[in-house]
Amino acid sequence: TCIQAPVFFGDSFSVTLQSASAVDLAKVNAALEDAPGIELVEAGDYPTAVGDAVGQDVVYVGRVRTGIDDPSELNLWLTSDNVRKGAALNAVQVAELLIKDLL
Repeated sequence: TCIQAPVFFGDSFSVTLQSASAVDLAKVNAALEDAPGIELVEAGDYPTAVGDAVGQDVVYVGRVRTGIDDPSELNLWLTSDNVRKGAALNAVQVAELLIKDLL
């Protein structure tokens, strides 16, 4: 699901993942904390495109939780500056990976 709001910058996504077994939120949060380019927003808060992401190169992740009735479902809220991360920085990062892995 992509939420499109009338703001100058930013993309926000409500993401639902389905796993084969129950989701361990502590492990998910630890993995997100360690992932480069991701800023995990503390529990009880959620990131916004305008309030957090504008002018930033990272993807903000918040509202990390399991499904209401399904412990094998994971829900996340993501937001980023679509001009910086969505266009320019992604192109540079893809080029860096291509150069590193193929040349």
